[in-house]
Amino acid sequence: MARKPAKMYRRLKGQAYTRRKYTGGVPNNRILRFHMGNRKAAEANEFPVVLELTVDESCQIRHTALEAARVISNATIRAAAGQEGYALRIKVYPHHILRENKQATGAGADRVSQGMRCAFGKNVGTAARCKRGTSVMTISTTPEYFLAAKDAMRKATMKFPSPCSTRVVKGHDHLKGLI
Repeated sequence: MARKPAKMYRRLKGQAYTRRKYTGGVPNNRILRFHMGNRKAAEANEFPVVLELTVDESCQIRHTALEAARVISNATIRAAAGQEGYALRIKVYPHHILRENKQATGAGADRVSQGMRCAFGKNVGTAARCKRGTSVMTISTTPEYFLAAKDAMRKATMKFPSPCSTRVVKGHDHLKGLI
């Protein structure tokens, strides 16, 4: 059965549902790596420029959208800076379990489907619950690759269900005007 549209899961409603112990068969997280690039230089604070992507509205970001944003931003910055010239980090983790009450369609579906009776739903994926201003990802790099990092953040923004902002957290004053 096809996935439901993201607009069904975008809003933050109700309490977070994270207890995997009570739900059997939660799909695996699609995010392969949370930290890419030159990890040692990032931990030692050797990169002079750090860009941060934050969400402007409260939303839930599916694990598939986080992986898509990671892939495109990693490919963009790696093409410019090489393997050792940047560090990219995903800062949120998809804990919230998404459920879906599947409905039967077609001939005879009214006799098969239970409607809204006991409509707890089956697990279809996970999502990260992000409040307004939450930092979703950061890219650390050198000033010469600043524009490539900015472009990587712009491409990652397209994958998220909320408008996002990119800002320079650490860097030179002349770079802050370029965002």
